[in-house]
Amino acid sequence: MVSDTEMKVEETYQMKAPFFGYANIPSWTEQELPDSISSIKELEQYLDKVTQNSTRPFMFRLTGEVDHALIHIVNLPEGSKVSSPEEAHRGQQDYKLQDEAATILGFFSTEQKAIFTHHDTYLHMHLITEDREKMGHLDEVEFGKGKMRLYLPE
Repeated sequence: MVSDTEMKVEETYQMKAPFFGYANIPSWTEQELPDSISSIKELEQYLDKVTQNSTRPFMFRLTGEVDHALIHIVNLPEGSKVSSPEEAHRGQQDYKLQDEAATILGFFSTEQKAIFTHHDTYLHMHLITEDREKMGHLDEVEFGKGKMRLYLPE
């Protein structure tokens, strides 16, 4: 974090993550995100519906332009230990985005609420802008109609 309006994004192996998830997805199915899906809640309901017969949990991604998004990062002092959700959000800084080309990486699970996702959702998502200047946990979004591609594991 540089300030409450600017952040610094860099690639480094010198950082540690309090939360980490990954998957090796050998191939994706791609589709246009329907125009009826404009929010996180609508995306959650859509994914739950179209993946009823798919392996769960799964990771997914979205690419395209978001009309509006709210992301946050947690800027904890060096050496901080995180042992509770309250401690994890100490130092949280929010950033608003407008008309940004971005990639969103997400995790969908109906079984791990409050473990891998928040207590009230099946989703956990992070956004990075196409220019790699801004990234963080996705709290709110308004997807650009006709501007988003959804990728699901095959």
